[in-house]
Amino acid sequence: MSEYILIVEDEDKIARVLEIELESEGYRVAKAGNGLDALEIYRAGGIDLILLDVMLPGMSGIELLRKIRMNDSQISILLLTARGSIEDKVSGLDLGANDYITKPFVIEELLARVRAALRLRTHQMELVATDEWLSVGNLQLNESTREVLRGDDTIDLTRREFDLLMYLMKNKRQVLDREQILSAVWGYDYFGDTNVIDVYIRYVRKKIHHPNEPEFIHTVRGVGYVLKESP
Repeated sequence: MSEYILIVEDEDKIARVLEIELESEGYRVAKAGNGLDALEIYRAGGIDLILLDVMLPGMSGIELLRKIRMNDSQISILLLTARGSIEDKVSGLDLGANDYITKPFVIEELLARVRAALRLRTHQMELVATDEWLSVGNLQLNESTREVLRGDDTIDLTRREFDLLMYLMKNKRQVLDREQILSAVWGYDYFGDTNVIDVYIRYVRKKIHHPNEPEFIHTVRGVGYVLKESP
């Protein structure tokens, strides 16, 4: 069965173009012109991915994103935004969006990002089927429950931070370059700057750090990063 995509867009022309292009790629499509209608369609079940405009009448796209992420960490959500600042984009990702697409967009890029998000979702669902703890030193991560512990302390990570740390832990003691990390965590069709990896590495380092205890994420100058216990 083909994947089911919900378009949440109040501009009819844009919504129609997206609908035509997605259906031509073989996806099933539903449309909503506001956040309340979108929430009702989502709650009916079966949606695999949401293309979500940020600026909507009534309930904003950001508020809808918050409501969905309160109970659902698996559905893929791509933000459609006319805002171009790094702050807005990072804010949306931190609230649980898988990716963002800035208007006006090229349809081929949008379709590539949709494919990448759906592939990543499939991979994550396969991981959730196992209940396995990954560990290095006193840092532990549970793939199924998405828990992260350092000693007895629970660490709160955003979705993207968790996925990044999980990839590093699954490949501990291996030096990973930025392209490897970008492909695994952001998706093979990600078009953004690799500097986003350095930003998120800083976020994760800060959150998992314990005073007077060793660091786990190490920079390999000129190459990338490696997760390992300090000697």
